Amino acid sequence: MIYGDRMRLRSPERSDLERFVRWINDPDVIQGLSLYRPMSMVEEEKWFENMLQRDPDEHPLVIEIRQSDQGWLPIGTLGLFGIEWRARSAELGIMIGEKSYWDQGYGSEAIRLLLNHAFEVLNLNRVFLRVFEFNGRAIRAYEKIGFVPEGRLRQAEYTSGRYFDVLILGILRSEWETGE
Repeated sequence: MIYGDRMRLRSPERSDLERFVRWINDPDVIQGLSLYRPMSMVEEEKWFENMLQRDPDEHPLVIEIRQSDQGWLPIGTLGLFGIEWRARSAELGIMIGEKSYWDQGYGSEAIRLLLNHAFEVLNLNRVFLRVFEFNGRAIRAYEKIGFVPEGRLRQAEYTSGRYFDVLILGILRSEWETGE
């Protein structure tokens, strides 16, 4: 597990799947994600089995926050995928599924923990992410962490009857280490 001040990141368990299905079937939660259709428990179970066959470094992690007297509460997931070991690069994805924990800094803290793992443990050099142009809250959070704009995929996402640009933001190990 990867521990932070208010949270830990852990591997997903089969017992998490019901919660994941609830999150990814919530239109508010998936608004900023590339998911666009309902997901059944059977499909999520198949996803879980397929995920277990992939490189363990590309398995998602469950974001859990410490509840003072109730143990740990899962509030979302994040992970690295598409790792290019020769180029030392990976893409980051995150979802805070428990809406009552939005806008409290949990996503930013989880990303910082994952970036530290990516750069210090996996020895990656670059981590990037994709974000829809209309997701100003996420863009501000990513930039505050240290991600910088790298590009724009014009009208690359179709949602709610409109096309939107997808922004590419990235952070290099040297930027992470110096806090630039």
